[in-house]
Amino acid sequence: MSASTGVREAQRRRTRRALLDAALSQLEERSLGSLGLREVTRAAGVAPTAFYRHFRSMDELGTALVEEALASLHATVRDILAATGDPERRGEAAVRLVAELVRDRPAHVRFLVRERHGGVPAVREAIAGQLDVFAEEISDALGADPVSAGWRGEDVTMLSRLLVDHMFMTASAYLAASLRGEDWTAATRTALGQLRLIHLGRLHWTA
Repeated sequence: MSASTGVREAQRRRTRRALLDAALSQLEERSLGSLGLREVTRAAGVAPTAFYRHFRSMDELGTALVEEALASLHATVRDILAATGDPERRGEAAVRLVAELVRDRPAHVRFLVRERHGGVPAVREAIAGQLDVFAEEISDALGADPVSAGWRGEDVTMLSRLLVDHMFMTASAYLAASLRGEDWTAATRTALGQLRLIHLGRLHWTA
């Protein structure tokens, strides 16, 4: 790669990053469907025509934000599932992962929580697709647990989707606590208690 090509590529990455960051800042208290391309480019400090060198539409920018927020977590979730079969330790690790995500990427999490059932179909589908992958990964691990012996596949899937929904609910609880100026002690205690309750139900589930 020539020096000039390297400079152009670095500039391209900076512009793309600026557009994503500008969109996130604009989305702090509004939905993607209400955000215009010119608002994003103005906030990013680039010309509107520059937007189309990176994204075909605002929908595509939204799906890029979904990918950025969730795709990197799959390996971590698989590691948590593989590290131990103990449900309490798994639960603690999962809640810790959600807390780290909210702490490190609050703008991304706000976006995901708002847009999961929002008005932009492509973004809804991107979020659903990522959550489906998490559910499949969790289902594979749960299906191999001795406690799941004799379970129907659809019951294991139901449990895995319940756990994915719980992760999303916990992220929302952390965001809400932050907005109220509270620490996360109560939200963490509730999340872990809910996971223990789910596990007790699992132990007594009859397919």
